[in-house]
Amino acid sequence: MIIELAKNYGFCFGVKRAIKKAEQIKDAATIGPLIHNNEEISRLQKKFNVKTLQNITDLTNEKKAIIRTHGITKQDLAELQKKNIEIFDATCPFVTKPQQLCEQMSKEGYEVVIFGDENHPEVKGVKSYVSTKAYVVLDKSELEDLKLPHKIAVVSQTTKKVEQFMELVNFLMLKVKEVRVFNTICDATFKNQAAITELSKKSDIIIIVGGKNSANTKQLFLIAKNYCEDSYLIETQDELEKSWFKDKKHCGISAGASTPDWIIKEVVDKIKAF
Repeated sequence: MIIELAKNYGFCFGVKRAIKKAEQIKDAATIGPLIHNNEEISRLQKKFNVKTLQNITDLTNEKKAIIRTHGITKQDLAELQKKNIEIFDATCPFVTKPQQLCEQMSKEGYEVVIFGDENHPEVKGVKSYVSTKAYVVLDKSELEDLKLPHKIAVVSQTTKKVEQFMELVNFLMLKVKEVRVFNTICDATFKNQAAITELSKKSDIIIIVGGKNSANTKQLFLIAKNYCEDSYLIETQDELEKSWFKDKKHCGISAGASTPDWIIKEVVDKIKAF
């Protein structure tokens, strides 16, 4: 059986930057999980004493706080700045951009459509910078029955599919007089999604490695499943089953943007052992 890694996969720029910061800072607390990968978070805690808090209210006697890659809300940031604690911002620059755009467009009188998952921490953070009205949607159908204003600005969660974003934009352009469109989908997301599309078309089994709570990892899995029925999403090598690979000729592997190389290597080695 051929084992082939996607042309683009794994750690993106923002995650690499956040991990490096956490390793250098040490003995700190992150507000929410730094990245969406439990294994890597566990490594940071054991090796660098970087612990994870769920909320700002969980802070006790910590001296250093790291803002997660997905960012936090504008209100939480203001609250954090009131505390006697050193703040290190590991928000991915690709996430900071839509925050800034939402703030600016609101000031100019635009209401804002955010293409993304309302419960995702990145989207919660971006939405908090809208001072007019924000519409968070995953599909254009959610806007069909609404009375929309004359001026709309559109941004996207960084890990969404560009084709779906374009559908939403086309719908708005036919319905709203003035639409300002900002393509805030991350370049790494484009490359990873294009690579898994190509790989899954020629594979008879696909393994996607990454956090099951990671939006970009789940997106890779859905794309793979579309072209290769036998596609599996796993977090670690322990979830691999030998029976999956029976009579398979070509195994494709990709990984989410928060998946470290050491986990991917363990997965590849175990598949080779099969």
